[in-house]
Amino acid sequence: MRFIFWLRYMVKTAAFRSYRGLFYVFLRLIRYCQSIVNGKEEDFRKRPGGLAFSQSGTNQPDSQPAPPVSLAVPLLERGSQPPTDIITPDHITLIPITPLEVNRYGRNVRVKDEYEAFLVEKGPLDCSEELAPVAGWEPLTQPEGAMIFYQPYKRVFTDVDVRDPQIRVKIDKAVEKAYHEARNAGIFLDPFVELGLELIVKDGEEMWGYYFVDHKKRIIFWFEDHRSDSLMSRIRGVERKSHIKYALESQYWRHIELFPNRRFLPEDIVVELKEFVMYAQADSITSQTSVVQFASDEIANILSLVDLLRKSANKNREHSVWIAARIMKHLCETKFVNFYGQPGTRLDVEKSLYGKSDAPKNKLSRAINAMIGRWQESKAFHKVWVDGRIVHTRWEQYMDKLNSDWNGYTIFSTVMVAVDVSFLAVPSVQTQDEVIILLYTSTFSAMCSLLITLSLVTQVNEQLRGSNTAVVSYLSRMAAGSVLDSESFPFMLSLPFGFLMLGVSCFIGALLSAIIGIFTFPANIIIYLVLMEMGILVCWLLRSTSVTFVWDLLWYLLRMWYRNTSRFIVYLWNRIIERVSPTVTTPLEV
Repeated sequence: MRFIFWLRYMVKTAAFRSYRGLFYVFLRLIRYCQSIVNGKEEDFRKRPGGLAFSQSGTNQPDSQPAPPVSLAVPLLERGSQPPTDIITPDHITLIPITPLEVNRYGRNVRVKDEYEAFLVEKGPLDCSEELAPVAGWEPLTQPEGAMIFYQPYKRVFTDVDVRDPQIRVKIDKAVEKAYHEARNAGIFLDPFVELGLELIVKDGEEMWGYYFVDHKKRIIFWFEDHRSDSLMSRIRGVERKSHIKYALESQYWRHIELFPNRRFLPEDIVVELKEFVMYAQADSITSQTSVVQFASDEIANILSLVDLLRKSANKNREHSVWIAARIMKHLCETKFVNFYGQPGTRLDVEKSLYGKSDAPKNKLSRAINAMIGRWQESKAFHKVWVDGRIVHTRWEQYMDKLNSDWNGYTIFSTVMVAVDVSFLAVPSVQTQDEVIILLYTSTFSAMCSLLITLSLVTQVNEQLRGSNTAVVSYLSRMAAGSVLDSESFPFMLSLPFGFLMLGVSCFIGALLSAIIGIFTFPANIIIYLVLMEMGILVCWLLRSTSVTFVWDLLWYLLRMWYRNTSRFIVYLWNRIIERVSPTVTTPLEV
């Protein structure tokens, strides 16, 4: 059958091709028969010029280009020559940096603050002169709008404006020195390796920050050993290379995000990204303690974007590359923060990796929480603040709850002030000094609660609604400058409730003092019994909702109060018996 197929192919070729093509096909047929006799048919198929490429000799169109296997910018075509200028990299200081240290969003380049209508010249607008390469550097526009420059011969990306001749000379020297130092360090540089450069001016001294990008391993690297705080993100306990690689991969995706131009988006990366996002969605739906840093609605939106990225696979679309890089960066950050693949990995978002419990270990913090009665505030805070980082998926809900509580404190404090003032206006109270003192204390406490609540709403709430980095920085500064450490923030949030409860307690004390001063001894005994019953019920409620330390403290105070009250009741009973009948035997004489 194969011989008949080739014979038909020869006839067809003879009818439409030249005799030269017929001779070529006949020669190929002879080689094919020899390969069958020798048992090497597969070798013949795989060899260049084999059956899979037989149409190339017959002037058939070329096959489709192979899909990209990485996000590296494609290599230049053969025949392209780099600039021939010889540059001596003298007086250039190179320091290792990460893509996070590229100060793109903090440059603050000033624009001319004068209005003047721009003169548009006649004819079609031509911007080719402004966008033309400058000494081998190509100006490009990143999807966010930033202007970047790419050197295709050395595969270098930078944010620095190389149109300045002095800057261009310096950056060319920095490029040569970076590659020279890498060769001296014995580092093999793959043809697809890229170089990132950033001009850094510190104390009047110019330095060039650099990093290399390996697209096969999806990491960044340097030609020297380096310890980087920006790479660590304040994560403690990093000891293994298999762990730090996720931080390096996160920086790799940040580089792609900064410079997505000229890249093709491989289909494998789109599939990998979709797998991650689908897992994140399933985990957030089925678990209340998922370590995924996105909320369920955010994951749904991301998944819809990933589905759209399938249409951009294997195509040169920098916006799609930017989207994929931004999402992958966050996913790799989550892996690094949660010790992905390590023995102590975090599988519960509330779990501390360093063996710390939610309850504060500071004795001062425990005493203050017990006095204020807001132990739950501290516990709720440590569910959104774990190991010095906020839980993004819960932070917004936590802030909404705080605002709701603050609104309630404002209403209760206002009502408390009004009630205290009304009580002070009662004529019978004017002659009782202890009642007046308690009412004034209650009034001032309610006013303090109101003022602190307004301060929290207007100032603290603004600080806590910013980015994750700003919130972490604010809470870290507060903890560092306080003897309460991480308990300083929940203590501050508990102040409105604490002052409000103090005001209510003083009002109750004033009310009881006024009542006891009016009624006789038998009535006071009934009042004490009712208060004792109410105290037992309140303590039982606190025991069922609070922690052991608070309950032990309240139980001790209740026992002391019960013992003193019992003695006082016995004393009152004896006095009553003595007044009613001197001849009646008292309980003590029995």
